[in-house]
Amino acid sequence: MKAFFLALLKSRAGLFGFLLVSVFVLAAILAPYLGLPVPTRSNLLARMAAPTWTGLFSPGAHPLGTDELGRDILSRIVHGSRITLAIAAAAVILGGIVGTLLGIVAGYYRGMVDRVLMRIVDIQLALPLMLLALLVVAALGPSTRNLVIVLALTSWLRYARIIRGQVLALREREFILSAHAIGAGTWRIMLKHLLPNVMTPALVIATLELARIIIMDAALSFLGLGVQPPNPSWGRMLADGRVYISTAWWIVTFPGIAILLTVLSVNLLGDWLRDHFDPKLRTMR
Repeated sequence: MKAFFLALLKSRAGLFGFLLVSVFVLAAILAPYLGLPVPTRSNLLARMAAPTWTGLFSPGAHPLGTDELGRDILSRIVHGSRITLAIAAAAVILGGIVGTLLGIVAGYYRGMVDRVLMRIVDIQLALPLMLLALLVVAALGPSTRNLVIVLALTSWLRYARIIRGQVLALREREFILSAHAIGAGTWRIMLKHLLPNVMTPALVIATLELARIIIMDAALSFLGLGVQPPNPSWGRMLADGRVYISTAWWIVTFPGIAILLTVLSVNLLGDWLRDHFDPKLRTMR
């Protein structure tokens, strides 16, 4: 662990991504304790108030302005990060578990099992993922649970294909052949010997998938198929404020910046993790 953080400190991009991700995660965790206004409370007397730093720490301050209903933008962004990051994390975990297990099964058994699973992957990849998500959400109805299921459904494919390739290389290694020789069962080999050896690529995929899922969550919420009002959501904030972009630019600008910085930081961290755990890239450096 010490060597990991020492390597992270040597990478400016990786360290920047890690620190920025940490800021967003901490803000999401501590949101109820930051003393921000209630994100769903309307105040029509303060509607579309421009950002101001005057009296920043006073009770009625709105440093990022208010929206068309007088709700505090900063509070909605911070509380919206709780929902966005929770949905993205749940979808990544669910998609990662399903995709990793199916990838191990396909790579280990090969033959008909491998062909069937990979054809399912190919068929789903042939469909535009956003269109698939729209169809499923429209069929199941908009809700947080259905949103997690839809996002996980678009995520497991990458795990399955990459983990399968890793398992195909690992299954002929000496430690797997030795496990066969001593009579270890199939599931014991897959879970005890193969799974730990594919966790590193799965972690890298999860980091990169997190950024994509945050964008998809924002897009679905923008279309009204994600998080439902009055709960704050970055995508919903963009949708509600788009008609005021010429008169109240801050309503869409600050949620957009939050999405941009979150996705950028996760991508930078994911790229560093990929480079750090790839022995070929380490050798080149």
